[in-house]
Amino acid sequence: MAKRVVLAYSGGLDTSVIMPWLVEEHGCEVIAFVGDVGQGDEELEGVEQKAMRSGAVACEVVNLQRDFVEEFVFPTLITGAVYEGRYLLGTSMARPILARAQVEVARKHGATAVAHGCTGKGNDQVRFESAFGALAPDLEIIAPWREWDMRSREDLLAYLAQRDIPTSASAEKIYSRDRNLWHISHEGGALEDPWNPPPEDVWMLTRGLADAPDAPEDVTIGFVQGRARTVDGRELPPEQIVHELNRRAGVHGVGRIDIVENRLVGMKSRGCYETPGGTVLFEGLRAIEELVLDRETRRYREELGLKFAQMVYDGQWFTPLREALWACAETIANPLTGEVVVRLHKGHATAVRRRADASLYSETFATFGADEVYNQKHAEGFIRLFSLPQRIAAMKRGGLK
Repeated sequence: MAKRVVLAYSGGLDTSVIMPWLVEEHGCEVIAFVGDVGQGDEELEGVEQKAMRSGAVACEVVNLQRDFVEEFVFPTLITGAVYEGRYLLGTSMARPILARAQVEVARKHGATAVAHGCTGKGNDQVRFESAFGALAPDLEIIAPWREWDMRSREDLLAYLAQRDIPTSASAEKIYSRDRNLWHISHEGGALEDPWNPPPEDVWMLTRGLADAPDAPEDVTIGFVQGRARTVDGRELPPEQIVHELNRRAGVHGVGRIDIVENRLVGMKSRGCYETPGGTVLFEGLRAIEELVLDRETRRYREELGLKFAQMVYDGQWFTPLREALWACAETIANPLTGEVVVRLHKGHATAVRRRADASLYSETFATFGADEVYNQKHAEGFIRLFSLPQRIAAMKRGGLK
């Protein structure tokens, strides 16, 4: 019986070549796995037929959008995880759910191996293979880009032409893109020179500021224990909330970044990312935190978020430490229930109104007007105790005891 392998398949050029290559070089029966994490109808349309034409014996398309948002996006958002200060981890979050679903398909079909189309230069090979190792260490991993001698887009096109396998790809591909419900990333082409500004044809989800509306738009988001549940008072499934916010924020040019980041494998790379809905959710949840969390809890959540971001970026989702960090963050998020109004305008998402049942903010205490609840004379004793170490040090330097 031929070895059976499940390939993470997109229908793009790379995986269209990997499919027949696995059959020829490894003698495999190949099951194509397509995880729908919101990459859009354009990429998914006809993908099953493409897979079968390329040599697959079966193709499984699995809708992962809701699980992606509930189990991966919301936890990452709640921790406040941002990689290197700006990247909202769109590609990084999608890899563990795709790997998990791929393993499930492999078990369903009795496969003994899994394969992916990640190159030997990128982060994704680490993310996929770390997940495979955690979930199914018995499965063989096949990484064609680390095995074959093909090195260019032209090599891949020639391979398909020799076998009369149809493809819509051409020798010219301006950008390398990865899209899901949370974001879209753009790399390559003119972006490889960091001195080049991003050409306007890079962007797909967001308008340029010159074309964005002059009038701002307000959107109200309701959070329950840190998870977005309503938009303008309408309760929506989590994936629909992200879809809705992507559409509305994208019109206003919200969510663009241009970053040179440190890849896990050691090199720097430049990418342009669009995360319109995610930027709105991030701003909204932080506004609820400002009301609810005391200073030390919020500071610890920020520290936790830095570590969580690194672990997600590095493909360490299925690890005890990541689970422990999430357990802590989830506890911190328990009181984060409330509403926030985020104003969308010319590339900015700004919280302008907020309220929460567990708010620690008290107008009675904070007012600059007259009040009957705060005795300002009490501050003197507090300041003397708070500054005691500094005053003792100064006395020592002055020769006083």
